[in-house]
Amino acid sequence: MASLGTFTLLAAFVISAYAAAAAIAGARRASRSLVDSAVGAFYLVAALLTVGTAVIIHAFVTDEYSIKYVQHYSDSVQPFIYKLTSYWGGLDGSIMFWVFLLAVFGSTAVYVNRERHRELMPYVVAIISVVQMFFLFLMVIHKNPFETFLVTAPAEGRGLNPLLQNAYMAIHPPALYIGFVGMTIPYAFGLAALITGHLDDSWLRAVRRWTMVSWLFLSFGLTLGMIWAYEVLGWGGYWGWDPVENAGLLPWLTATAFLHSVMVQERRGMLRVWNVTLVIVTFFLTIFGTFMTRSGVVQSVHAFGEDRQLAWMFTGFMVVILTVSFGYVIYRLPLLRSRHELDSWVSREAAFLANNWILLFAAMFVLFATMFPTISEALTGERLTVGPPFFNKWMLPIGLALLFLTGVGPLLAWRKSTVINLREQFLWATIVGVVTPVALSFAGIPFWPAGLSFALCAFVCVTIIQEFVRGAAVRKQGTGTDYLTAMVGLVARSKRRYGGYTVHLGIVLMFFGFTGEAFKVDEQMLLQPGQQARVGRYAIRNDGVRVTDDGQKQMITGHLTVFHDGKELGKAYPGKWLYRRHEQEPVSRVAIRRSAAEDLYIVMPGFELQDQSVSLQVVINPLVDWIWVGFGIMALGTMIALLPEQVLGFAAAKLPAPSSIGMLLLMLVLMGAPARAQHVVDPAFTPVVPKSALEKDLYKSLICMCGTCGRQLVGECTCGYAADMRAEIGNLVKMGLTRDQVLQYYIKKYGSQEPLAMPVDKGFNRLAWLLPYVLGAGGLLLIGGAAIKWSRHSTATAATAAPAPAAPSTEAADKELEARLDDELRDLD
Repeated sequence: MASLGTFTLLAAFVISAYAAAAAIAGARRASRSLVDSAVGAFYLVAALLTVGTAVIIHAFVTDEYSIKYVQHYSDSVQPFIYKLTSYWGGLDGSIMFWVFLLAVFGSTAVYVNRERHRELMPYVVAIISVVQMFFLFLMVIHKNPFETFLVTAPAEGRGLNPLLQNAYMAIHPPALYIGFVGMTIPYAFGLAALITGHLDDSWLRAVRRWTMVSWLFLSFGLTLGMIWAYEVLGWGGYWGWDPVENAGLLPWLTATAFLHSVMVQERRGMLRVWNVTLVIVTFFLTIFGTFMTRSGVVQSVHAFGEDRQLAWMFTGFMVVILTVSFGYVIYRLPLLRSRHELDSWVSREAAFLANNWILLFAAMFVLFATMFPTISEALTGERLTVGPPFFNKWMLPIGLALLFLTGVGPLLAWRKSTVINLREQFLWATIVGVVTPVALSFAGIPFWPAGLSFALCAFVCVTIIQEFVRGAAVRKQGTGTDYLTAMVGLVARSKRRYGGYTVHLGIVLMFFGFTGEAFKVDEQMLLQPGQQARVGRYAIRNDGVRVTDDGQKQMITGHLTVFHDGKELGKAYPGKWLYRRHEQEPVSRVAIRRSAAEDLYIVMPGFELQDQSVSLQVVINPLVDWIWVGFGIMALGTMIALLPEQVLGFAAAKLPAPSSIGMLLLMLVLMGAPARAQHVVDPAFTPVVPKSALEKDLYKSLICMCGTCGRQLVGECTCGYAADMRAEIGNLVKMGLTRDQVLQYYIKKYGSQEPLAMPVDKGFNRLAWLLPYVLGAGGLLLIGGAAIKWSRHSTATAATAAPAPAAPSTEAADKELEARLDDELRDLD
């Protein structure tokens, strides 16, 4: 079986090379037969990789331990579902899974567009084939998942990492990979359009839906990763700015920018160079993210390890991508001129321009901050740390600015918004946005940042709801249907517009959940049997510790009783599992009690079986579940925008209200899953409870220096080394040292600033603090200069045309009419 698997990889590489060569030769010679053979070879690659996937899955299911990859990531007692997910659990298999998905996605895209974009298809096939060849080349010469043992194969496997034996990990990587792989399709069409010179808007229509699908899967993968981190890693949070998390966020930011700016090109014929650039950058960032997580250039708890040879291969491939792509952009600049100019700063296109600038700034900042430790090590020999406090300092205002534009941009008029239009669209939203923080201030909620975030959430909600209400009222009056049917009909008639509004509503709810972080409570305690401790309005009682075994693992479970305002709320069972083949990596099981207002989150980092005592970390997370609800609404909005025309056709008819309500209810699907969580910990760890605000602050200002936990904050890491550091911090504070003195102690102890979560603002470190300002100012100057140039050009054109008294020529009139028709047709989506 291993030989068959290796053969499929070699054959796929050779046939991909033929597909690329035949497609280019067929396009250059205008040979339809060559192009058809290239397309056939392209489909054959997908078939071969499907066979290879079936072979490796069969090897996992049948415990074929003669294959090294199978032996490393599976064992005989592993549940069936996790034997399947072991396919992408390691580096070799994840690369194979990547290229398999790319082959399937690419074949589907070529098949769907084979008639509508015949002039682009040869180059689309060639570009995707070249990308496939790169990943196949990696496997053939360096990371073959079918490599076998040269001597006797082990009788048993090592088993999948316990952290990955989780329901979310069965879905999270495939979703994220589909999002990454899907971004290759827009890139292939965009580069094909540049190569052929067919740079009208048809290539945009070909890739828009593919980008939306990929963006949806990328969003789904990121959200699943957040849930996994929240319910599995056991530190009470959901986003830690880990390099692997950032690798998925980077293309999401630029793809979001593209989905907004593409509307400007479709409607106004502007931003054509910008859109091509965004497509290239988004694809590049998917490759760069893969490079970060698989080469070892960054330190992460999620990374696959260090591989310098792989790093150089990826570097060469990325250089080729940038050189070829932007070389063609420069070559085709004359064909990428905008058809229209910016008529007003108060317009939808100007708002989308600002939206794009902020999103791109966010992407560049995250990329720079993620790579800064590697850059500092390469230039100074000292690896600095850029932790969550540094990211949060910048991303908080960026997020709030984007939230504001979410409400403003879609309601501004194209070309120019009048004062009457602004008053009509934003009067009530502005009133609600102003009243909200004032009312919250009486409840003791400060304006920055929580009050401002709540105010913006209220502002955006009003702008979105009023669009639905006004549109449904007009449609109800025009069709005579009931209000609900009119609402569905409104969405059916303009799915892309109202699907976008629904996406924005989901984003508002996610920000609502993010704001709850400002009220988070995190306490640690040591409880003897029968002892209680209070955290906020909750009380936790220790009822003892139990030990069970299911053959695969030993499970130590804490039995707790939870009280709320003096009344028993129920039981909680945090625990710790020790897997037979990973006893050095015990994992923790989190107990979570959910509600719309807040989550009670309990972790048992330590225990003592003899006296039945438990060490607990208790976190109260307000509003956190609204993040997951918000993603559900965001996904619903994306699917509405992707729906075929006929799906919501029933809403055009005049139906009685009960019928329309029943049909709408059939479209809603409620999904839920029990909370499960795990995290690698030290079984002997008993947390040191911080005694002062200074200790808690230091927990968030220092990094665990064990070298194996992905450089988590000391207050969040649950390894034994972090426990020793916390104990040491407590002793230093008891000695009377200030915050700066404690930080200087650790800098001196480790000989560098590596233990600090944020680099000190001096020397080379000032680059980390200065560059975001430079990027922001440079972006503002660039976009402001372009906007002023467009505005002046538009004014000059109008002034030149104004004095002409004579009637326009027939040719000029025809051109003007044609331009107007183009604008109207672009608005018919």
